[in-house]
Amino acid sequence: MRIAVIGAGGVGGGFGAALAQAGADVTFLARGAHLAAMKSAGLKVNGPRGDVHLTPTRASDDPAEIGQVDIVLFCVKLWDVESAGERIRPLIGTETAVIPLQNGIDAAERLIPILGKSAVMGGVAQISASITAPGVITQVGTFMRMIFGELDGRRSQRAEKFLALCLKAGFDATLSEQILTDLWMKFILLASNAGIMALARQPIGKLRDDSDLRPIFLAAWQEVIDVGRAKGVALPADALDKILDFTGHTPPAMKASMALDLDRGNRLEVPWLSGKVADLGRQLGIPTPTHSMIYAMLKPYVMGGVG
Repeated sequence: MRIAVIGAGGVGGGFGAALAQAGADVTFLARGAHLAAMKSAGLKVNGPRGDVHLTPTRASDDPAEIGQVDIVLFCVKLWDVESAGERIRPLIGTETAVIPLQNGIDAAERLIPILGKSAVMGGVAQISASITAPGVITQVGTFMRMIFGELDGRRSQRAEKFLALCLKAGFDATLSEQILTDLWMKFILLASNAGIMALARQPIGKLRDDSDLRPIFLAAWQEVIDVGRAKGVALPADALDKILDFTGHTPPAMKASMALDLDRGNRLEVPWLSGKVADLGRQLGIPTPTHSMIYAMLKPYVMGGVG
């Protein structure tokens, strides 16, 4: 199976390396020093799941050089969705599946006008990893899961084939028949936890058991649940309990990618996270004071700079 990974950061690099080790023909689309390091010394993924050194690593900055593939793992930042979507047209054949693995909830709908409805699936990535040096990705904790599925809920042949490969690669994988619900379940967690971790400048283990912060977490999660239900998303009755449980079992050292970006002075995804919650809340008449505050507090750093 031919796979192109667009964006070889913590998500793309982690999953892409595992799939390559399982025998897939994987090529990473990257740029700059990270690309140069992968081409010269291979890609290294280090962490408690075990260290991987993928050498040689197939990597390029030119989609036309890669050509048509079976699966595209689309792992760019949320502000790059449209521009990267345009760039990857040479990768798309009649049966190609593009699986967006962004943090927000709208990457698939933003890609459909560019690549066509038949090409785009839905996807959720659960992994805590980031680039720590050119050609090097470091993972925190052992959890590594991908949920994906056709947007219309059917179990397609291409999805079944990719599921078999993911399971061979040794990480948790689920072919979902309700991918919109899965996307929103991650969004409840990510939009809230990432914003609070960024504002507090601390990993989750320093925050989740704090009696002063617990009501803020609960309020943030409930706002997203309320917005999702108002939008017609079929969220489970115990959505809040599931989020509480997941947060309670997250590795204490885990720090959301947006919190790491703030620490490093990089651009932030907050307009598509808390900003999106607040925007949808206004549209749907749902109060979102917690997420509106998170967005307002982080907005000065949206384009990067020292926090």
